[in-house]
Amino acid sequence: MTSSDGKLIVFYDGSCPACIKDRRWYEKLAGKTGESVEWLDITGRDEMLRQEGINPDSALRELHVKDPQGRIHREMDAYILLMSRVPVLKPFAWLIGLPLIRPFLARLYHSWVSRRLDGPA
Repeated sequence: MTSSDGKLIVFYDGSCPACIKDRRWYEKLAGKTGESVEWLDITGRDEMLRQEGINPDSALRELHVKDPQGRIHREMDAYILLMSRVPVLKPFAWLIGLPLIRPFLARLYHSWVSRRLDGPA
């Protein structure tokens, strides 16, 4: 599953209302640029994920994006890659890549996902 047309492939949880909302928000901001992104719902596709070298549990806990060269980017790298495609989001992509901000956002994101998937601690 390599994109030969320059598209990014975003593996997302289509059973997650917040994930669907985030996808719609991205598509709205991206406009025509959003056509360079293919969204792939990972619900019930564990074997396909494994064939891509992605652990299915990890796919639920971290964003995974495949670039046109077939490389898988995950977590903050995936967000930076995805956001850098949209002019209005490029500054945010740069910001979340900063050394002090990146680890803080990663911890915050993992905490939110864990609460969503595992319930309150």
